[in-house]
Amino acid sequence: MAAPREEDEEQFLTTDFYSLLNVGREASTDEINNAFRQLSKIYHPDKHFSPNKKKMAEVMFTKIKRAHEVLNDKHKRTIYDIYGESGLETEGLEVISRTKSPAEIIAEYERLQREREERRLQQRTNPKGTVSIGLNATDLFDRYGAEPDADYESDVNIEISSMSIFQSVECPLTVKDTILIGGSLMTQNGNGDGTFVTTWRRLTSHKGWAEVEIAAGSNMNGSIKGFRQLSKRCYGTVVGSLQSTRRGIRPSIVSMLAYQFDRGLQGRMTFNASTPSSVTSVLSYDNERNRAVLTIQLGVPNTFISASYCRKFLEDDAKLRAAVKFGTLGIIGEYGFEKKITQFSILGATMVVGLPVGVMLRIKLLRGNQTFNFPIYLSESLSPSAVFYGTVVPAVVYFVVKKLIVNPFLKQQKESEIERKRNEHAEKLLQRKREAQSAVELMSETVERIIDTEEKRNGLLIVKGLYGKLVEDTSEANDDGCIDVTIPLQAAVKDSKLILPDNSTKSCVPGFYDPCIGEEKSLYIRYKFRNRIHQVTLLDNEPIRLPQQKHLVKGELPSTSMSYRS
Repeated sequence: MAAPREEDEEQFLTTDFYSLLNVGREASTDEINNAFRQLSKIYHPDKHFSPNKKKMAEVMFTKIKRAHEVLNDKHKRTIYDIYGESGLETEGLEVISRTKSPAEIIAEYERLQREREERRLQQRTNPKGTVSIGLNATDLFDRYGAEPDADYESDVNIEISSMSIFQSVECPLTVKDTILIGGSLMTQNGNGDGTFVTTWRRLTSHKGWAEVEIAAGSNMNGSIKGFRQLSKRCYGTVVGSLQSTRRGIRPSIVSMLAYQFDRGLQGRMTFNASTPSSVTSVLSYDNERNRAVLTIQLGVPNTFISASYCRKFLEDDAKLRAAVKFGTLGIIGEYGFEKKITQFSILGATMVVGLPVGVMLRIKLLRGNQTFNFPIYLSESLSPSAVFYGTVVPAVVYFVVKKLIVNPFLKQQKESEIERKRNEHAEKLLQRKREAQSAVELMSETVERIIDTEEKRNGLLIVKGLYGKLVEDTSEANDDGCIDVTIPLQAAVKDSKLILPDNSTKSCVPGFYDPCIGEEKSLYIRYKFRNRIHQVTLLDNEPIRLPQQKHLVKGELPSTSMSYRS
């Protein structure tokens, strides 16, 4: 039922109702009611007699009561699961009053979102651009006078052989209609050209769209393109175009049919009826970590077969790719690497080696919606030195720049962002800290009773609990990045078991707060069960299920003087 929150939502500023009640997101109504009753025994104001504690209890009880009311109502819970606490504002309440089922609530919310999207259309342009600069560096490896007995030795020249710039913006008219305006400038070997492009795109239905494009420049071009979802697994496109040339109008038509065989395997066949004509078949397999593509084209004069493989390294935001192509126009091999270097930037480099192209290095930088291409022509022949230096030099430069410039910059940027969040939300964070401290004070008496019960049955006793940015020495909490959560963990123990679901963050659990916003957090628990010491370290979103045999610390017995009370 639950859906992920908005990516830009600050978790430390919101309240997770599931974590507050210590239930999972799939919890039943009975489980939610039982959790509320258990927490009411701790936080109900009537359970406390001191004016100070009664005031603190009123605050905590209001929060858990609010969480219980929302999660116990299927309509409100549906809205909360999809849109978070902000979805329960006035607009959300209006939806509840007009609808009866969760499906109707979702449909109504989708309608309201479409209306808001229409109001924002005029403010969205989505600019995109591509800049390509071609460099000719063949003098480095193919220059005259390379032989020892040569009488003539030329200077080494690296020249810009070509340059192209393309920029486009979207102009949404309605939810279904969009105008795209773009233009390109190109120059190569001293000759320049330019084109202005206008495209009208319309969503014809939820299964298809159509597009009309007109390009004006040295030649006039026009095309019509259509897309249609033919079945659940099959879709197709058709493109018809007219291009003006010196010899007159040249028509062309290209159609493509694609079929999804299973989740990762797709086949495509393209028929190109223009001049030159061709038939192309593509079989691709794509999953979370691998992508493989096999392409066969039959045409005049270009007939070829190519295969490529890409390995995705999700932990490092990187890709390694290799490809080979055999055809009537030659043989080409490629290998390259792509890496995400900042939040919005991706850098890639590809070596192209073959006949008759020679050796070429392609460098690509993606920054937001802008793409920068730098094809560098190294050699007209298969020069081993060009292949070696074209591979080694970019790799060395990348690691040096990353270590000396990029990594320090990212570290400084992250520290600045964390400091900005701390300063911007200092008051709210201080309030969260006070609420956690109040919750700990209110649960102290309950913890004492739980400890007495667990000691009698030789059950589960929390020796130490630390939450936040842990260091190697976990003996004590650090006020800057780690807090002591021994008492809140012990308060959650029931019948010699400690269970916390795998919700988004533990900072919303009563007695917890976020001590190091913007940084990865962990939870260290050292506990005693059946007179044996156990310990475990868990990530922030991992579930807690204690005790477990694998947490046992072998060879260590609890000290007779060890105290389990705060």
